[in-house]
Amino acid sequence: MADERFQENLEAAKAYYADHWTLCAPRSATILDRPVGQWLSNLRRPGALEERPEWKTALEAVDEHWNPAWPAELQRHYAALRELLTDEEDHSDVLPGFTVHGMDIGKWLAKQRQHTVWADLMERQREPLEAVGVVPLPPEPVTPVKTPGKAVSAFEKGVAALAQYKARVGSVKVPRAHVEQLEDGSEVKLGVFLSNSKSRRDKLTDDKLAALAGLGLEWAR
Repeated sequence: MADERFQENLEAAKAYYADHWTLCAPRSATILDRPVGQWLSNLRRPGALEERPEWKTALEAVDEHWNPAWPAELQRHYAALRELLTDEEDHSDVLPGFTVHGMDIGKWLAKQRQHTVWADLMERQREPLEAVGVVPLPPEPVTPVKTPGKAVSAFEKGVAALAQYKARVGSVKVPRAHVEQLEDGSEVKLGVFLSNSKSRRDKLTDDKLAALAGLGLEWAR
């Protein structure tokens, strides 16, 4: 009986996938008079399919990301975006306000492209986005910090290099060997600068610590 009910619900899940391109249905979703959303939510619970590996295989055959490591809501938005871009060369027309199945895909896409959000995505989340042409927003130009009439200090160059790196990458985690080139052509051994600054934290003035903390370095707070 359990296998028979599973097959009946699986047919409903296939119908849902045909309409929505994903099995990450909201719990309230129904189709073919079946509560497919609640059914799928129950199967996603830890250990729910431990004794039914064949059920898991059948669901993966419909949608390999039916039970993603990331939020189901994110997968629903991605699936809609993927279908929108299947035959498109770019995503320039998917602007905030562009909705699919009640979801603002344009607003969601713009958020994913922000550097801070992109940096927090898992590698497995970035790969499918990149596969349909989605990349982070280009970094905003960063002007090195300068004091009129005075030479720029090594510390100021280090702060400017970190700001530039963060704008481009979306993170302040810098490999020790990394060298950042500023717009004036000068190079800053950014990884070494950060390592040295952290080791000399107690000797840094309050304004220097504030400059580093303002860019997101927790140890400088």
